[in-house]
Formats: sequence, C-alpha cells, structure tokens
Amino acid sequence: MASQKLTYPISRAASWIGGVALLLIAILAGVGYFGALAPLITAGDAAKTAADIAGSEPQFRLGVLCMVLAAVLDVIVAAVLLAVLEPVNRMVAVTAAWFRIAYSAVFVVAITQLAIVPTLLGEPQSAMNALESYNVIWRVGLILFAMHLFLVGYLGFRSGFMPKALAVLIAVAGIGYLVDGLGTVLVADYTPTISTFTFVGEVALIGWLIWKGSRKRSPVTAA
Repeated sequence: MASQKLTYPISRAASWIGGVALLLIAILAGVGYFGALAPLITAGDAAKTAADIAGSEPQFRLGVLCMVLAAVLDVIVAAVLLAVLEPVNRMVAVTAAWFRIAYSAVFVVAITQLAIVPTLLGEPQSAMNALESYNVIWRVGLILFAMHLFLVGYLGFRSGFMPKALAVLIAVAGIGYLVDGLGTVLVADYTPTISTFTFVGEVALIGWLIWKGSRKRSPVTAA
C-alpha cells in the first residue's frame, strides 16, 4: 500500500517574521559587540579597558542594550521556527524551541555581567573579571544553541519543504557551536574558532525564511 502524504501550508507571516528577526539579531549582535563593546576592551589591560569604558560609557551601554534586544529576538525566533517546523515532528520542534529559549536565558545572564561593568570602573580588575565572565557564560551557552540548530537541521532535512543542503548546513553550524561550547568547558583558555567557519547555515536560513515569506502562500507536501 502506497504511503499517504500530508499537505499543509507554510505560514508566510511566520517565515517573514523569523527571517527578519534573525537578520536583526545578526545586526544587533554585530553593532552591539563588535561595533560598541569590543573597541573599548583591551585584553590583558584592565586599567586601559576601564579608562576607555569610562570615557565612552554611553557607547558601552548602547552596546549592552543591543545585546539585550538580540536575546529577546532569540525567543521570537524560537517561536517562529516552532510554528514552521511543528508539522514535521511536534516533539522535536518543541524541544528545539526550548533549547533556543534556554540559550536566550543563559545569554541574558551573561549580558548582566556586561551591565554591571560601568559600576565597577573604580576597580579595573573587577570590571575586567565581569567582562571575562560574560565570555565564559556565553560560550557555555553555545552548547544549548548548538542543540537547537542541530534539531532544526534534522527537522528541515525531513520536512520535504526545506532544501536538504540548507538543513545540512544548519546542522553543521550547530556542530561548530557545540565544539566551541564544549571546548570552553573542557580546555583551559580555549578560544572559539570552529563556529567562525560553520555559521554559513545561519546566514542561509535567514535568506530562505525571508524568501519563503515573500512568496505566495501555497500548500507544501511532506511525507
């Protein structure tokens, strides 16, 4: 007996919102950390870092705000991807969403370390310790983010509506973050490097979601 197939529509609104939210996350994280925060931080020099932050405190606080907004958008993306992928396998899709929400929570905890830095500028080493704590907490949180991406890749591969190549790239991005997250836990002074080469799937997902959101809504057939 031939296997029966199920047809269901992919929400244009969900796809569009997810793509735009992911794009905004990339912009906010880039502007917030690399544009506002990183230029004020000198590794190994607590005194200079404290002086630079004190001289550009509004810039530093703006960078922190950008990071907070990115964390909020992560929750929205989790909900959107749940809506898009739930028909494939509800249990796995819900699990993937909770992994991203858990990552967002850890990310917020990490950001609180940045938020208290301006109050510690009178003690440069304490301020530097808070900055280092942010990095460690965020990197450990990448383990949760990695599991989210791996499950999204798995669902996409089985969906019948997401290109398999894209699904594989998303899973590979997850593996990269997993290696970097575990490296932070297991290796002293580990510097995340793998994810800087495997993030392509995330960029491709942004483009795919926006493309799907801009197309006329039509039923999609999935096994």
